[in-house]
Amino acid sequence: MSGRGKFLSVEGIDGAGKSTHIGFITDFLESRGKTVVTSREPGGTPLGEKLRDLLLHEKMHLETEALLMFASRREHMAQVIEPALDAGSWVLSDRFTDASFAYQSGGRGLDRTKMEALEAWVHPHLQPDMTLLFDVPLEVARERLDATRTLDKFEREQEAFFARCRAEYLRRAEQFPARFVVIDSTRSIAETQARISEALEVLL
Repeated sequence: MSGRGKFLSVEGIDGAGKSTHIGFITDFLESRGKTVVTSREPGGTPLGEKLRDLLLHEKMHLETEALLMFASRREHMAQVIEPALDAGSWVLSDRFTDASFAYQSGGRGLDRTKMEALEAWVHPHLQPDMTLLFDVPLEVARERLDATRTLDKFEREQEAFFARCRAEYLRRAEQFPARFVVIDSTRSIAETQARISEALEVLL
């Protein structure tokens, strides 16, 4: 395989429906001859998965939370993302740094300049080639969260928290319009996937 691969991230508040479409994105790209590596954050590596369990379930200081997110991300980049891209594969990550801005800065209120400093330190030259932001009104997102399963500490947050997360996601999308594609995922699955296909064709 020749050439460097592409890096895609999918984002959205909990309940936005992004996970529903990850398999579709993978199948779409593979049908066009791309080798796709799927991963997630926090997580994606053995160490990252251990950090994920701590981050999703343990109480901790806000700055500790942000630092651990970026520690997991650095390992993810070194072990998964960068090697796959160098090999010519396409990487599809369920969340990346935009999620840290949305949740730790927007939702929890961490000073955005600290997030920007971490971003500049951990990955100054790597950003997704495209970020698909699945966006829905808060009431729709909350309805979609499965009440039969145990929610993690983020999913248990109140509506105001998710309002701030969503606002930060949309602010990032406005700040980086060349990278972001905002997907209205209140539409049917077929309509949403048609929009995803249209967006992905631009990269092929």
